[in-house]
Amino acid sequence: MATILVVDDELGIRDLLSEILNDEGHAVELAENAAQARSLRQQMRPDLVLLDIWMPDTDGVTLLKEWSSNGLLTMPVIMMSGHATIDTAVEATRIGATAFLEKPITLAKLLKAVDQGLNKLPPKAAGGLAPALMPTRLVGAEVTVEEAMTHHQLLNGTAVVNGNGLMPTLPIGPQAQQTFNLDSPLREARDDFEKAYFEYHLAKESGSMTRVAEKTGLERTHLYRKLKQLGVDLARAKRGSLG
Repeated sequence: MATILVVDDELGIRDLLSEILNDEGHAVELAENAAQARSLRQQMRPDLVLLDIWMPDTDGVTLLKEWSSNGLLTMPVIMMSGHATIDTAVEATRIGATAFLEKPITLAKLLKAVDQGLNKLPPKAAGGLAPALMPTRLVGAEVTVEEAMTHHQLLNGTAVVNGNGLMPTLPIGPQAQQTFNLDSPLREARDDFEKAYFEYHLAKESGSMTRVAEKTGLERTHLYRKLKQLGVDLARAKRGSLG
């Protein structure tokens, strides 16, 4: 997965973003100000940066401009703020930011922006963005530079019957429709179903525990215990991701 640098002067936000991104499988480094961000940017060469706009020493837009003018803006940068103006967001995008997230940041919008950022080419230097990629409005919580580059579609599992029995018609991997042995004891049948259910959703969400917890309505801690109890192989589930 990716190495992500989170720059924010609020400890609670740093911890929350770190927890979510670590759960997604990313390596996360934290900086509470521009000075730390400069040092970590030089040491770790992150794949993506989440950068707060308003910080006490040097604001995020100034740091972004500094990286751009020095040829250091080689990674996607997502700007974050709870009270930025449209002009500020547009200026950051002109400099080279790939997206803008308004606080409080929702889980879905954070993951979407990160996924989009990691699937982009690195931003160009100051003034290098095409006009078509400029945000023209600041609505709700997020203005992204462009739509996701790829979209995955989930196909429901189906099967046909021939002289040799059932033959799957889709690629190997957890499918939406499966068969279970209803002659087995209730506990065994239930465990088989639950294991297949969670393996399916883990594959569908590319192994993301955060998304599976959200999808199935379980707390992550409860979900981890449940998967361990059922003997679900998390590494295998991720390798067998759908799409």
